[in-house]
Amino acid sequence: MTYQLILGDRAYSSWSLRGWLLFENFGLSATQRFVDFNGAGKSKPQTVGEQLADLAPARTVPTLVTPDGALIWDSLAIAEELATRHPDAGHWPADPKARATARSLAAEMHCGYAALRNDCPMNLRASYTGYLPADAVRADVDRIDTVWQYALDLSGGPWLCGDYSAADAFFAPVAGRIAGYGLAMSESALAYVERHLADPAFRRWRAMGLVRGADLPWYGRDFARRPWPGPAPLSAKAVDTGPSENTACPYSGDPVSHFMELDDRIFGFCNAFCRDNTVPDPGAWPKFMTVYHS
Repeated sequence: MTYQLILGDRAYSSWSLRGWLLFENFGLSATQRFVDFNGAGKSKPQTVGEQLADLAPARTVPTLVTPDGALIWDSLAIAEELATRHPDAGHWPADPKARATARSLAAEMHCGYAALRNDCPMNLRASYTGYLPADAVRADVDRIDTVWQYALDLSGGPWLCGDYSAADAFFAPVAGRIAGYGLAMSESALAYVERHLADPAFRRWRAMGLVRGADLPWYGRDFARRPWPGPAPLSAKAVDTGPSENTACPYSGDPVSHFMELDDRIFGFCNAFCRDNTVPDPGAWPKFMTVYHS
């Protein structure tokens, strides 16, 4: 038995992104199950808690079921349990001072910044211009700037406490909000935001969120939109036919049946799922890029 990680919509579920990064950026694997955030569009709407009825008392995402059957329904608890079970994975820094700082940062993020959360919901499908934060949002952003600068000054970067840690996973959706709503911060804080936007795991999560799930209007805001501020993706598109340069899917190794065009070249995948996840940001997928550069 392996871990089972229950997640919400990739484009909108900030807590799910945190839970997923605690696996993806630390070399751990899990089977994934998704709840449907589009309950309002169903004939028999179900809350997240109702969709997790078989895992009661869990009622939120992410929820983790461990190989021995333990149920963990809180993201900070997931981080601590993974760090205990996989001490060499690097969820927390080895240095005691850096580790204490990382835990403080993750805990503050876990329970704080209510104004930012409420006014600026994570929406990885949109980036806005013209948003003017309320005083409470501005206070949250200033506080985030302060604690980031404190941690970066102590560690020297490039991540909050040196190497990537659980604290960075917890702040990844915050970075997405800062970028998505164009919020002003110090130069060093914005550089830290850019590191998240360039993180291949963050980019893969966003790419999957662009093509999976319904567009949920209650996460949107009525501001002018602009291009996503992260690294510009390679321009790819799905096409109906081959032949492709590769005969085996970059991910599964199975024969190809679905195709993508990039730079006037055709690449193949074993199914639409593999291809469609790759199209929005091919450079985020190392296995595909190996084929691309071969």
